[in-house]
Amino acid sequence: SPGEVAREIRKRLTTIARSRAFVDWQNRRALTSDLEAQRRAIVDHVAKADPTEALDLMWRFMGLANSIFERCDDSSGTVSGIFHAACADLGAIAGTANVNPKTLADQAFQALIENDYGQYDNLISVLTPALGSEGLAHLKQRMIALSKKPVQRPAQEDRQPIGFGSGGPIYADEIAERSRVSTVRLALMEIADAEGDVDAFIAQYDARTRKVPKIAAEIAQRLLAAGRAEEAWQTIEATEHRR
Repeated sequence: SPGEVAREIRKRLTTIARSRAFVDWQNRRALTSDLEAQRRAIVDHVAKADPTEALDLMWRFMGLANSIFERCDDSSGTVSGIFHAACADLGAIAGTANVNPKTLADQAFQALIENDYGQYDNLISVLTPALGSEGLAHLKQRMIALSKKPVQRPAQEDRQPIGFGSGGPIYADEIAERSRVSTVRLALMEIADAEGDVDAFIAQYDARTRKVPKIAAEIAQRLLAAGRAEEAWQTIEATEHRR
């Protein structure tokens, strides 16, 4: 029965989560086969009978990503492909599950701040139908709150160097701060796209960055789609003048 399948999947996901063995390219096929089998079982068997249970299982499945990437050679990109497919599954299952939009937004927020390997890169777009305006607004509020809460910098003697650059040591707190800023900016851009708010999208770039050709093109495309052709042309012209 779907309930029995769900229990077996849950047990298997727990076992995978506890594993610490490194998976090299020779053993990668067994791991990917196992992961794909669990993903397909959630989608093909549990989701059709109990979407709410399937959604919980898929969140648990996605929660394996960081620990697996840390101990796995994914030079082929196969493991990444499985988790990207599972991220898309989250959107499909959430659309049929009876889930509170704010609860879903909270789950999305937690996932996005743990997106160490890009497994959640398309999460907001796939969850947009299920989040709706209420969920998107809640997620936006949480991201704005995160933007106002910078990573706390430890005392100099307690800072942990993790590399060196042209300017000297690179510290863990610096990387954490950059990650926070990037996470917030990308999330707010995706939310702006989901809400059709061109100005909110543009606001994520400073005036100088808006003149970079690639960025200017992205902005102009959105302005055109919003029926703001004159502003789109001005954006492109500003890029030309910069050259």
